[in-house]
Amino acid sequence: MKISLTLNPDQKVFTAHGPGYVTVSNERFERPIVVVPQQVLSDWPATTFAALGEAHFEYFLALKPEVLLLGSGTEHRFAHPRLYRALSDAGIGVEFMTTPAACRTYNILMDEGRKVVAAILFE
Repeated sequence: MKISLTLNPDQKVFTAHGPGYVTVSNERFERPIVVVPQQVLSDWPATTFAALGEAHFEYFLALKPEVLLLGSGTEHRFAHPRLYRALSDAGIGVEFMTTPAACRTYNILMDEGRKVVAAILFE
């Protein structure tokens, strides 16, 4: 059983998080981002959890992940299932968690070789 990450310098991993920011591969971000193992995407148009709509979730269809981890900030929140129905219909798992939990879970799943995407929002 692996108990530590095998760090590949070509893969993006969360290296820190705190109030109002995350650090991915030692680069700090203070705005909503999407992290995939190969890159950090900043073109996701979401701004706040409360403003999420169906189009914000449909963005992830093109990435074809096995699972989407949505970090909702310091508060654990859930979106209405109708908002992410297209992802569910495509067989993509959607998990809602706090941002720190999403960062940790992404690193573990990515290290296992899973097709994981983390979407990070701030309050």
